[in-house]
Order: sequence, then C-alpha cells, then structure tokens
Amino acid sequence: MHDPKFVLENLESVQNRLASRGQRIPLDEFVRVSREKKDVLKRTEDLRAVKNKASEEVSILKREGKDASVLIAEMRKVGDEIGALEERLKAFDEELRSTLLNIPNIPHESVPVGRGAEDNAEARRWGSRPELAFKPQAHWDIGEKLGILDFERAAKITGSRFTVYFGAGARLERALISFMLDLHTRERGFTEVLPPFIANAESLTGTGNLPKFKEDLFKLEGFDWYLIPTAEVPLTNLYRNEILDGAVLPTRFVAYTPCFRSEAGSYGKDVRGLVRQHQFNKVEMMIFSRPESSFDELEYMTASAEEILKRLGLHHRVVLLCTGDMGFASAKTYDLEVWMPSRDGFMEISSCSNCMDFQARRSGIRFKREAKGKPEFAHTLNGSGLAVGRSVSAILENYQQADGSVVVPEALRPYMDGLERISALKK
Repeated sequence: MHDPKFVLENLESVQNRLASRGQRIPLDEFVRVSREKKDVLKRTEDLRAVKNKASEEVSILKREGKDASVLIAEMRKVGDEIGALEERLKAFDEELRSTLLNIPNIPHESVPVGRGAEDNAEARRWGSRPELAFKPQAHWDIGEKLGILDFERAAKITGSRFTVYFGAGARLERALISFMLDLHTRERGFTEVLPPFIANAESLTGTGNLPKFKEDLFKLEGFDWYLIPTAEVPLTNLYRNEILDGAVLPTRFVAYTPCFRSEAGSYGKDVRGLVRQHQFNKVEMMIFSRPESSFDELEYMTASAEEILKRLGLHHRVVLLCTGDMGFASAKTYDLEVWMPSRDGFMEISSCSNCMDFQARRSGIRFKREAKGKPEFAHTLNGSGLAVGRSVSAILENYQQADGSVVVPEALRPYMDGLERISALKK
C-alpha cells in the first residue's frame, strides 16, 4: 500500500510509473475523496476549536453565577455535528484504504519499462545446455516411465494438476527440500522457520494477495482462513503490527511449505507435468531490511537462489523483469530461469522481489534506528529458493539418459543414501 500523502504530492509521477505496468490506474476518485476529506477535517477542527472556546466561556459563566444553558445547548448541536463529521472521516479513511489496497506497487526507477516477458532484460547466464545425443523427453513422460510420478492416480484422488510421487521420486523431492534448507541456513545466514500453512484474511491483505487476487486462493469453508499460496504470506506476517529493533536488521528467514493455488486464468498453460500445479512444495526466502540496504539484500537473495542451481549443475539465466511483467507487490524483481531440454528454452524456477515498504505499510511493520527514534516502515523482500516441483522437473529433463534413467546430481546424493541413478520402479 502507498503513502497517501506521497501519492497526492507526486500525483503525475505516480500515475506515469503505474502506467508503465501496462494498465492505466485511475486515481481521480482517490484525489476527490482525499480533497473532500481534507475539507471535512478542517471543518471538524474548526468546530472543535469553537467547542473548546465555548467550554471556557461556560466555565466563566458558571463561576459568575450566570445562566449558561443557551450556550450549552448550542454546543450540544456543535458536538452532534462533530460526531457526524467524524463518522464521515472514518468512511473517507475506509474508502481511501480500499482504493490504495487495489493499486499495485510503483516500479523502482532501475526497472526497465516494458509490456511483457519479451521486454525483460537478461542480467547473466551460468553453465551450458546438456549435450543429449537423443531427442529429449518431457519430465512428465520421464517420471511416468520410471514409475516415480503418477498424474492419473492423483487425478483420481483429487483432480487435475495434482501428482503422486513414488519411490525415488518422493525421495528426490524430499532431498531437494533438505538440500535447499541446509544451504540457506548453513552457508547463507538464513534462519529456518516452520510456519502455519493456513493464514487469515488480514495476513493475506498484508502481502497483497487480498483483496485483488481472491480468486487465486483456496478458502476454508466456514472460516476466515485460506490455504497459503506461498510461505511469503506467513513469513511476512511474523512481524505484522510490530516495531522492530533496527540494529537487528536485516533479518533473513527461510521456510519450506506446501503451497496451494487455484491458478485462475492459467487454463491451457503448462497443464501437464509439475510446472503449474494446485499443490506444490517450495522453499521460500524472506528478508526484513532497512530501506537503504534493501536493494543490496535483493542481490544477496537472488545470489542465494542462484547458488542452488549452480550446485545442482543446472544451466540457467537471471532476468530483470520489466514494469509490465512484475507482480502486484513488487518494486523490482529478478527471475531465475532454468534450461528445459523438452522446451528447447528456459522456464522460471524462482522470483526474487524487493517490495520496498509496500507490504510493510499494509502490515504495519516498522523499525526504530534507536530506542527513542521515530518508527519507520521496513522494506520486505521475498524469493523462491527454490520451487521444488519445478526443480524436480529440471533435474529429470537435464539429467535424463538414453536408456530412460536419470542421473542424480552429486549435490543431492548425500541426501539419497548415495543413490547415483534413478531407474524404473515397479509398483
């Protein structure tokens, strides 16, 4: 959410930056309500001044033994008007908040202007494509032939876009989770968290998922609770409505959670395999930072996610998203894209974003630089470190062999009792 004062004082600049996202964000109603609120606030303050002065006059009249009933009656009317104006002010505040909650973050000045993925800027590449002497298979075919992925049985249990893992497939998923958590905690300074997998509406409003993206969520019937779409939601809300000690920032957290998404509007896109599922596992990074160091933290977070791909030996690139391709809450985002042989192209496997103070304003997350200092809004950052199912799909495709087996990356073998190769499993 934005600072309303900043929006009003920088209206043209804000509108232009928001328009660079590819859609015109109307602010006329926001401006109208803000100005009307200002007028009502002035009228309220003027009446309070009148009432305060009259109270002094009533006291004087009573001390002098004079009749103050007429003035008291007049002040009752003034008090009633003040009460009505205060109710209008509350309504204005609610209307302004509702408007601001639906306005996306303002892209940072370092973000390239563009309409979509074709306008993103590649920052760097690492590694090289695997040399396969045969036509590469898609990961869903590899997994099914090995007997480690079963989409049909998952559809029978639940529905489409779910998967059952068997044997080495389940072990590979678990190994990736442990490997990612260990690298982030042991080498990159993140503290592991195991949060709830259900969040309330206030938590999802704080991160920007509500109210705008309600259709993307799974709500629990009879409760004001939702299945989390990402660990970003509970991790961000760890400090909701708190004032932090600025001396401890940056604070870095990492969490494994399952994630649940309706994938509304994505029909026909990546419907096969592990890429776009309703339930998937993810290791998520979260950083709370001082404003002046948040962009350094974004680089650190991105490098942490990239280190996973390097250790797994997966060819990838880092892409700076343009204004038209960024998420709602982000001010600047790097995507990590891994090479997928069956596509003969790259696939997103991580997004690392700096939301600046956008989420902190919605969630009331502040810090003090010193004990008696004035509270300031913190900056929040989040990033996948990594999406686990997509990592499985990348390993199956990049490490596939001509005989149908899949070589296990060396970094994961200690987590799989030394298993070097996944071969067909009989069920």
